[in-house]
Amino acid sequence: MKQAEYIQKIEIESLWSGRKHIVWQLDRHVNILSGVNGVGKSTILNKVVTPLLSAPSGSNVKLQMLLEQTGVTLDLMPTDADALRFDVVRSFDRPLVNAELVSRLDFKLASELDLQLFNLQRRYLDYQVNLGNRIIQMLQSGKPDAPLLAQCLSDNKQLFHDIVDKLFADTAKTIIRTENEIRFLQMGEVLTPYQLSSGEKQMLVILLTVLVEDQQPYVLFMDEPEISLHIEWQKQLIGIIMQLNPNVQIILTTHSPAVIMDGWMDKVTEVSDITV
Repeated sequence: MKQAEYIQKIEIESLWSGRKHIVWQLDRHVNILSGVNGVGKSTILNKVVTPLLSAPSGSNVKLQMLLEQTGVTLDLMPTDADALRFDVVRSFDRPLVNAELVSRLDFKLASELDLQLFNLQRRYLDYQVNLGNRIIQMLQSGKPDAPLLAQCLSDNKQLFHDIVDKLFADTAKTIIRTENEIRFLQMGEVLTPYQLSSGEKQMLVILLTVLVEDQQPYVLFMDEPEISLHIEWQKQLIGIIMQLNPNVQIILTTHSPAVIMDGWMDKVTEVSDITV
């Protein structure tokens, strides 16, 4: 199985019932889809993401069949890649009505962001186990600089903690770094991620999603990720993601000028520019 590093081109045969053929040539790292309400930004993203989510993991043949059935073609790089790593971040914090899920999360009001955080906590634990195993292997390798190399392996986790602490500094929240799961300390009180504000949850979801991919090449789809985020966080968002994983390819939709203010103007594509 050969993993794709990124998507070169997205082609959609028909956006709405025989109308609007889409051809989108993608940048290796940052792709921002813009346009007025109703022009089709989220529809384009959903056309791509829906078959990806329903495809068996690592099964590119079935994935291509599903894509063809929905009129979507993805050109991958390298061209002989037969698997695609990806994550999807959605930003609408709607309440959940599934009683079983609510009871599993163990608090009174569960939302879609809470569910994403719940699932990410599990991935964060797996990430830490894998990281710990790599550190042990390095220390046992016998290399003269093994202790230094082992310490470097945890640099990205440290960077994640530092970024979150800096973002949350105004409310005096800091990550408890000795915990296996994400917990915060605020003026002597321990908080779970589910007790954060919607904007804090949204940012934590995005950053955890990026962290647990462990700097591997993959595609991150985000539909209007700026919703609930403070304008200063919107401006920092793409840069922070690239800090945590320089190998990521970001594909996002946005309404907010703030998202592109920190040097990403040339990465913006209007829906009208990719409509044939």
